[in-house]
Amino acid sequence: MDYNIFAIVGFLFAAYAVVGNDALQTLGTFINSNKRLHWTVLYLFAASILVVVFVYGYVTSGGDPAFDRLNRFGVENGGAVTGPAVEWYHILPPLTLLFLTRLGIPVSTTFMVLTIFASTANLQSMLIKSGLGYIVAFGVGGLTYAILAPTLERFFIKTKDQQYAAGWVVLQWMTTAYLWGVWLMQDFANIFIFLPLEYVPVDGGGYMATISPIYAYGGLAAIAVFLAVTFANAGGPVQRILKSKTSVTDIRSATIIDFMFGTILFVFKEMSDIPMSTTWVFLGLIAGREYAIATIDKVRPIAATSKIVLSDAGKAIIGLIISVVLALGLPWLASQVTFGF
Repeated sequence: MDYNIFAIVGFLFAAYAVVGNDALQTLGTFINSNKRLHWTVLYLFAASILVVVFVYGYVTSGGDPAFDRLNRFGVENGGAVTGPAVEWYHILPPLTLLFLTRLGIPVSTTFMVLTIFASTANLQSMLIKSGLGYIVAFGVGGLTYAILAPTLERFFIKTKDQQYAAGWVVLQWMTTAYLWGVWLMQDFANIFIFLPLEYVPVDGGGYMATISPIYAYGGLAAIAVFLAVTFANAGGPVQRILKSKTSVTDIRSATIIDFMFGTILFVFKEMSDIPMSTTWVFLGLIAGREYAIATIDKVRPIAATSKIVLSDAGKAIIGLIISVVLALGLPWLASQVTFGF
């Protein structure tokens, strides 16, 4: 079977699963707080950001739409560096992610998809950066809402009829564009890793990953289609995780959450080109927020809040365990079984 068949099938599974799963963390508050509008309006806005970020990354990074995050996945081959060969077993992690997404489980797409391509050193770096992201986001969410819970959040609850003021609507759409764009910069690697990569030497040493235009722009078109499916389904089953949280459907609260999340991702993006789990960052931010609100405003008992937070974290850890098992077990299985492809 031709290499490109595996690459294309893996890419399609990954694109659909990643967009569907991460709609929770990037576009979930946007979808939930704008239900008064038809989904096509929201989709066209998100799709326009998708195209702008993709073209900007592809052009400025010399053919890498993942903003240099694919540079770490080159394989030494006879003195040169080539893209990872996509085999039949590489398709199984995104297929598993697709299944877990349908169950509404917010697993880390970075670990589920990229782990099987990563070296041990890369995997350790991804784990450390993602764990640090959860801790930082938890602290930022907790401290920020310790201040906002008794002030702004109480005001938002008492004035729900004022949430659609023109100023707040504009701010929310701006922060959504900001967050969605930064997330795409982080997570494009989870999708485009499946497409045929070429590595070219750069001045000063090292190699840069590139994707041919036909694959890159064809992939963009596929992502746009899957994004439309996600909006048509109002985010899909994984949205249940977000809906269990406090006041996330208020457009003003959604604006603050999106801005904080986008800023944390931007800071970590600038720190290094190591891929990280944006899901862990999101869950950490929401967890810190929930604890602050529960402690100060007594909206929900601490025990109930802990149950929700631990449930979300447990699902993310389950996804991590599954991804590591697949990353270690599938190559071994492939070495033991031959299908005659």
